[in-house]
Amino acid sequence: MVRGQHEGGISPERYPKIVMTAGVLLTLIIFTGAAVRLTQSGLGCENWPECSNERLVPAASFHGWVEFGNRLLSGVVALGTVAAVLSAYRRNPRRPDLIRWAWFLVAGVAAQVILGAVTVKIHLHPLLVSAHFLLSIVLLWNVVVLWHKSRGGPGEPTNLLAPALRTHALGLVGAATAILITGTVVTGSGPNSGDFRADRFNVDLGTAARIHSITAWAFLALLVAFAFRLHRNAEPTGPVQPVLTVAIAQGAVGYLQYFNGVPAGLVMIHVVGAVTLWLVTLRMYLGFFARPNEVGGFTPSPSTGAPIHEAIFLVNSSEASEVD
Repeated sequence: MVRGQHEGGISPERYPKIVMTAGVLLTLIIFTGAAVRLTQSGLGCENWPECSNERLVPAASFHGWVEFGNRLLSGVVALGTVAAVLSAYRRNPRRPDLIRWAWFLVAGVAAQVILGAVTVKIHLHPLLVSAHFLLSIVLLWNVVVLWHKSRGGPGEPTNLLAPALRTHALGLVGAATAILITGTVVTGSGPNSGDFRADRFNVDLGTAARIHSITAWAFLALLVAFAFRLHRNAEPTGPVQPVLTVAIAQGAVGYLQYFNGVPAGLVMIHVVGAVTLWLVTLRMYLGFFARPNEVGGFTPSPSTGAPIHEAIFLVNSSEASEVD
């Protein structure tokens, strides 16, 4: 039997689905966390882990159950990440790199729980609320990387772009990160504080929104330039199209919410768009690093005319080695 293999266990085909489930749960809790803030339910439960000094769970109150429901969902998320770790140990064959990245995921969720408790204890300081959101974004990065690694074999991936284009693609990930950071400043300066008692950033909302807009326009300019460079180098531009679509839609929602007084409903749509933009940008970047097929393991189905970031899956393991 090959080293690392064992009887039974989780197949290489099944493990990415387990990781995907953890990713869906992580994404969902970002949205429910935003709902807590946008419904002014951030202090619906003023203690942690119990709701108040008198009650473990909230009374029949809307704000209390919105906030406490988000806490309950965090327990489900924790179970999802633990499942990713345990399944990594039971995966056949076992791979240390997947185990390591799965443990990073668990550590991040544990840090989120602690940060969430501190945020409630000090009454939703905007700096900690922003950190809470950005840590969730880091966790999404972790789970997407883990998912991408689990879909291929072990070893170094094959770089499918020239170094200059790879650097440009990495710059897009950095620009998308800047959009998220400046976006938290806008939210921390605006009316959607999570509770009327919460502090705000001492930043003019209009100034924060303009800086956020500049980062968004810079991202869009970099993205269009990247598409032109791909075309000029005879590379498929297909991977750029989802990112461009989401970026344009997200920008439209951003301007719409700003000129309408930042209503909670539009802000929620903007949060969903921000997370989606981050995910499609990261997926595009990772797609340019194709992993070799795992011998005896998962081999994605070939497709005619597959874009460059799927080309590695059209060859067998021996051909992948020749590419390296």
